[in-house]
Amino acid sequence: MDVMKLMMSDYNVETINDGLNEFNVEFHGPKESLYEGGVWKIRVELPDAYPYKSPSIRFVNKIFHPNVDETSGSVCLDVINQSWSPMFDLLNIFEVFLPQLLLYPNPSDPLNGDAASLMMKDRKQYDQKVKEFCERYAKKENVTKGTADEETDDDEDVTDEETGSSDDEIAGHADP
Repeated sequence: MDVMKLMMSDYNVETINDGLNEFNVEFHGPKESLYEGGVWKIRVELPDAYPYKSPSIRFVNKIFHPNVDETSGSVCLDVINQSWSPMFDLLNIFEVFLPQLLLYPNPSDPLNGDAASLMMKDRKQYDQKVKEFCERYAKKENVTKGTADEETDDDEDVTDEETGSSDDEIAGHADP
């Protein structure tokens, strides 16, 4: 019933393996935040004991945030991980918990140490990096693409950049 309620709301829900225990939800960054305009695919996995046990929530496409693991997309959010209650539902996650997480990051309890450190040391540079990640990874087309395609594209982008710059440096130093 909880999943159906989410599907009937304004959220785009894509089921996985024709079941209701695992699905993706299209999530938009909250207004008046650094993440405004960003669109993320959120993977939700409901345990058999749901709603008595909390769902597993992770960002599929990349986001730069102290409380989101950059590699896995796992979310560090007390209300989901530690103080979950059967009184909460999936709409709470997408209308309250995730927007609050993006509006009020907690760098003192990080999953992404680089984001937390940058946020505490240089807020302007942190803000810029958040916006760069939104531009690069949080577009509507990133959400509608398949997960395997995203991973391949990201790996190619990184490899091309790293290879191009390191080859130039080596070639530049090798030829006097």
